[in-house]
Amino acid sequence: MSTGFDNGESGLRQRENPMDRRVLAVPVIIAINVLIFLAWLAAHVDPSLEQVMAANFLVSTSHLVHGYWWTLVTAAFSHIEFWHIGLNMIVLWSFGTVLEKLWGTPTFIAFYLAAAVVASASHCFVSSVLMGNPDINALGASGAVSGLLLAFALLFPKHRILVFGVIPVPALVGALAFVAIDLWGLFAQTRGGGIGIGHGAHLGGALCGFIFWVSYLRTRFKRPAAGHSAQMVMTPDEIREFQRLRQKLDYEGPGALTPKEKVFLEEIRERVMQAHLQQ
Repeated sequence: MSTGFDNGESGLRQRENPMDRRVLAVPVIIAINVLIFLAWLAAHVDPSLEQVMAANFLVSTSHLVHGYWWTLVTAAFSHIEFWHIGLNMIVLWSFGTVLEKLWGTPTFIAFYLAAAVVASASHCFVSSVLMGNPDINALGASGAVSGLLLAFALLFPKHRILVFGVIPVPALVGALAFVAIDLWGLFAQTRGGGIGIGHGAHLGGALCGFIFWVSYLRTRFKRPAAGHSAQMVMTPDEIREFQRLRQKLDYEGPGALTPKEKVFLEEIRERVMQAHLQQ
């Protein structure tokens, strides 16, 4: 953000491979962002439209005080610069598609909107309380996207991501690096320095992702372990293969599984489920 939740089931209870689900919300969110971006472009040549856009697609404490509460959401779908929307939509597509498949579309939408609201509210708190200026406007999907990024990193901490599209690092290391940068940037802004980036919104979105992981994701989407029930229905070779695939999931994420590996996990899941139901 710049200045200027359930169809998912955990482990063995899922009846379908989540990676086979259709992605519905992410393309719609991207399309809405693009349409609002085009409206901003049109507003550059139409002063009356520019007033409408500024009133309804920028968020600030002053806006909220005057009753424009919907801007907590609408500002998170709003961009006025090509690099800004381009970067946010690339990150949204990269991580959002995986998370929507894993969580299910209703959960994904609920989290995304919640992260957007928390990010906008965090910007308003930072600008009013820490910077002493309730008139600072903000817009952009970066806060909500920061929430997705941290949630992904906590679910798949060892999965390799490319920071700035170049540097390969474990997902959790990359996400925490961005949090550290935002903390430094926010500190600089409170001392009258820094640049026009909504660090407060980024941190608010990341906090939302962390709370969601602590309160829901880490137990709901915990990967199955090869425990007593699994050992009763798996041969030693299958247990070794299952453990190998667990390590692959840890390091590379669910998107790295081959069709054959997905079939194997689905067969094991069905057998373990049947053994569990018969106990």
